[in-house]
Amino acid sequence: MDINKMKKSTKAVYSEPCKLTGAHVKPIYQTSTFVFDDVNQGAKRFAGEEEGYIYTRLGNPTITDFEKKIALLENGEDAVAFASGMAAVSAAIFAFIKKGDHIVAQNSLYGCTHAFLSEMVTKFGIDVDFVDAKDISNIENAVKENTKIIYIESPSNPAMALTDIKRAAKIAKENDSRLIVDNTFMTPYWQRPLELGADLVLHSATKYIGGHGDVIAGILVGNKEDMSLIRETTQKDIGGILSPFDSWLLLRGLKTLGIRMEKHESNAKKLAEFLEKHPKVDKVYYPGLKSHPQYELAKKQAEGFGAMIAFEVKGGIDAGKTVMNNVKLIKLAVSLGTVDSLIQHPASMTHSPVDREDRLKGGITDGLIRFSVGIEEPEDIINDLDNALNKIKI
Repeated sequence: MDINKMKKSTKAVYSEPCKLTGAHVKPIYQTSTFVFDDVNQGAKRFAGEEEGYIYTRLGNPTITDFEKKIALLENGEDAVAFASGMAAVSAAIFAFIKKGDHIVAQNSLYGCTHAFLSEMVTKFGIDVDFVDAKDISNIENAVKENTKIIYIESPSNPAMALTDIKRAAKIAKENDSRLIVDNTFMTPYWQRPLELGADLVLHSATKYIGGHGDVIAGILVGNKEDMSLIRETTQKDIGGILSPFDSWLLLRGLKTLGIRMEKHESNAKKLAEFLEKHPKVDKVYYPGLKSHPQYELAKKQAEGFGAMIAFEVKGGIDAGKTVMNNVKLIKLAVSLGTVDSLIQHPASMTHSPVDREDRLKGGITDGLIRFSVGIEEPEDIINDLDNALNKIKI
């Protein structure tokens, strides 16, 4: 049976047994270096004339298994794994820009990504323009002759704004640029940007791909040429590699990706509907609600709506603090995509590195709350949040 023709949940579960021992679960290759048969073999491997492993910073069988699995799920040709999501972001950006180049980026981005693009990249003579990518014409109007990268998240973190990926990809191709899409919120289970024309897809694999809050990782997916360039430059020379053990944890997490994402989304829909009717809530941002202004786009470019919700409570930032200080089952913590529900305040936590004016332009208000819906029973999540919301005095 051709694994490429299998359904997405089967792809996530499927793995070959160990060819050496027949072990159902492959061993972790917890080694820093690999022994050559002789000096000629070593020379051939360093010259790229023979396949094989040299040193774990340059490749490792366990890491390779993880990379191949994500490439399979995203329908990409190859993938490169990293020690964190931000290592993947920085490697992707630095691989394709030089002094004098230009980047167009969405104005609603994960806080550290925004800081990297607005502060770190600009130190090297790179210009960056942030635009409201909900309106695709803003991307088109921002592109210049020296634009090399268009960078988006869809949905965005944490405002849940969508960008039309197919149209953004068309703009990138017409202008000889690369479209990079952060697909962390959706995972390849719900959305595959490469199929919509994106050049590179990245994930903070820390989130839904790992799924259990016990690993930090990132990964890039794309064509073989781009992945080889990244592997041989910004991964090898900067060195933000993933460890074999963390790769094994991610492979284990992927086996339950399908059933987790189905439960995550089922819970999120119920919670979003509850929040939309709650008297203490002003606005709810979830692409699976018909009230979301980009609901039709969400249906068109993805197979599901994910499990990330943003909402604003009546009473502003103080009311938001009241909610977060009164949840019991739900955990007050950053990160997302774990099996348990997490709640946090972007303005003071994940997006605190972003200038307030820039935050507001991206829809990240002082009172916005980000909610990562877990796989607990939905009634328990709703009851806990309802109790916390009812503590608000307005």
